[in-house]
Amino acid sequence: MYLPSYFAETRPEELRRLIRHNPLGALVTHGTNGLDANPLPFELDETAGRLGTLRGHVARANPVWQDVGDEEPVLVVFRAVDAYISPNWYPSKHETHRQVPTWNYQVVNVHGKIRIRDEKNYVRGVVARLTRTHEAQTGAQRPWRMGDAPEDYIDAMLRAIVGIEIDITRIVGKSKLSQNREERDRLSAADELERRGHPVIAKAMRDG
Repeated sequence: MYLPSYFAETRPEELRRLIRHNPLGALVTHGTNGLDANPLPFELDETAGRLGTLRGHVARANPVWQDVGDEEPVLVVFRAVDAYISPNWYPSKHETHRQVPTWNYQVVNVHGKIRIRDEKNYVRGVVARLTRTHEAQTGAQRPWRMGDAPEDYIDAMLRAIVGIEIDITRIVGKSKLSQNREERDRLSAADELERRGHPVIAKAMRDG
């Protein structure tokens, strides 16, 4: 990933936050059938391994888990917020007319080594934890639990998926938030994004 120094996101707590808040990562593999990319929800275990571990699952019918071998290198791309930036939002544009459009975004590339975990207890644990985490965010008075469904049905669903585990070897973050612009231009663009219904990236630009 092209990474000018002023866009490099190196704060460990921010990198972890971006992954937790944007858990649908694109798992990129290079197996016997060539390059492949699969969007999958992941959980991040910060306590496992030197840099942490990603855990998730894929459909058993998905050939990716058979197309890669244990310990093969993989990449998971976590995309956070993004937005188009118009030059018209920069005060300096109206003085010099020397500005062009751009796109702001935050992204985290996680490199690691994959392992296939086709054990029932492992898969059940991953599904249970992912469910608890994301059901808690729905605001439901009584979040859905695996126990709400018949046991034989859950067992059948679990047999239809395969667990994966990725030991993280490197994390590369990029927060392209107009840090290379004049402060007045960056803040003005953030205000415009806020007005247009993009408060999250607007806040990131102000905080950046």
